[in-house]
Amino acid sequence: MRGESPCGKSCWGCNVGKPTGFLEIEREMPPRRSVEERVRDYQEIYLTLPENTLRAQGARCMDCGVPFCHQGCPLRNIIPDWNDLVYRNRWREALDRLLATNDFPEFTGRLCPAPCEGSCVLGINAKPVTIKQIELVIIERGFREGWVRPEPPLVRTGKSVAVVGSGPAGLAAAQQLNRAGHWVTVFERADRIGGLMRYGIPEFKLEKHILDRRLRLMTAEGVTFRTRANVGEDISAETLQRSFDAVLLAGGATLPRDLHVPGRDFDGIHFAMEYLPLQNRRCLGDLIPDERFISARGRRVVIIGGGDTGADCLGTAHRQGAVSVHQLELLPAPPQERAPNNPWPLWPNIFRSSSAHEEGGTRDFCVSTKRFSGTNGTVERLHAIRMEFEPDGKGGQRMREIPRSEFEIPADLVLLAMGFLGPERNGMLSQFGVSMTTRGNVAVNDDKMTSVPGVFAAGDMARGQSLIVWAITEGRQAARGVDRFLMGTTNLR
Repeated sequence: MRGESPCGKSCWGCNVGKPTGFLEIEREMPPRRSVEERVRDYQEIYLTLPENTLRAQGARCMDCGVPFCHQGCPLRNIIPDWNDLVYRNRWREALDRLLATNDFPEFTGRLCPAPCEGSCVLGINAKPVTIKQIELVIIERGFREGWVRPEPPLVRTGKSVAVVGSGPAGLAAAQQLNRAGHWVTVFERADRIGGLMRYGIPEFKLEKHILDRRLRLMTAEGVTFRTRANVGEDISAETLQRSFDAVLLAGGATLPRDLHVPGRDFDGIHFAMEYLPLQNRRCLGDLIPDERFISARGRRVVIIGGGDTGADCLGTAHRQGAVSVHQLELLPAPPQERAPNNPWPLWPNIFRSSSAHEEGGTRDFCVSTKRFSGTNGTVERLHAIRMEFEPDGKGGQRMREIPRSEFEIPADLVLLAMGFLGPERNGMLSQFGVSMTTRGNVAVNDDKMTSVPGVFAAGDMARGQSLIVWAITEGRQAARGVDRFLMGTTNLR
């Protein structure tokens, strides 16, 4: 095998184009737009690396023998292959390798936290390969070169499948099932397709024209999308089962975790998913009256929850012009480096700062909210206490309040971003009569079929709140199960 490297040399017969690349080349990430610039708009924050720099980053992939990045990636992406192909300037082949396992690299390349990088062998004693960035550049080059085109099936099976929910799990399943030759209709209760990618993820992390670009491709391939179609209300479960040969439920885990403390019913306290969609709608051009819009402008904001959703609220509050923002987390701050009980190749549970944290705000850990206070039914202050964690004698930890550590924070807007408890039980799930797990998710077998024959479930609805890469994985797994159910066998991967 021969390829031209960024350094101008030719490589012959190597398993990886530059065997010493990981010794010679440092990890390099794309620059971010300046804080001063990006907080004035909702455009994506990352700039691009020059092509030669990106190819050199691919050369850091080190022919490790056992590529643990596969173990870290739920999709089992063929990462070393496309790293090497990028280094060799063989972008078209790299795209083929990438799309063999991932339906939507343009989404994961922006939104996935890259567990593959946490499992990179190079990460044992150095900085891992920039897998996520290489993935993103491959797919974007594929679109730019016109290599990513509609792929309608050559033959139709005559079978029909209803997919309920248009997040990454539902879309991945829909694309796979359509390419297998089945007629697929995606039902979405919102007014636009995309699920959390549409209304939960802010524009500065995923501009919606990227989502629309993929949806146009899927429409050209033959997938039908129906919006404002709330299964369980507008359309009964019985109607779907009667009209389609199989049904896949991919409605997500949309039941938010609440905070049951005095003052919770004050005005000015909202779930994150009440707050974030409104700004996304305005970015999309929707006219939302000010009395319905939740804005941080001129307000003292407190975000309860230290995860990704909380960071999304933080970045949005900065752009809306908040006076101050505090982000509170009940758990302790993670360590700066791997703890002894968190060895490679496990996901590194270390302290991380998102782009939103770089933009400002105060992060506070080991804080428990006790109550809210205010006047005339409107929140004005959050009352909290500090916590500490100690061994419980059973290998775990228990938390307790630190005496005399009470404090309060001025708060005109409080956003609850404490995660989700699973899918909504009423309506669709109760109509289908599917069994649930003890954790409150839809119970499925290895083929992702529920307790009701012909009805499947995937993504957060079956797995619980998780990563986008797991949602796509589950959607693909469910598509294989549906295809096998309809045809007796499956060629889907």
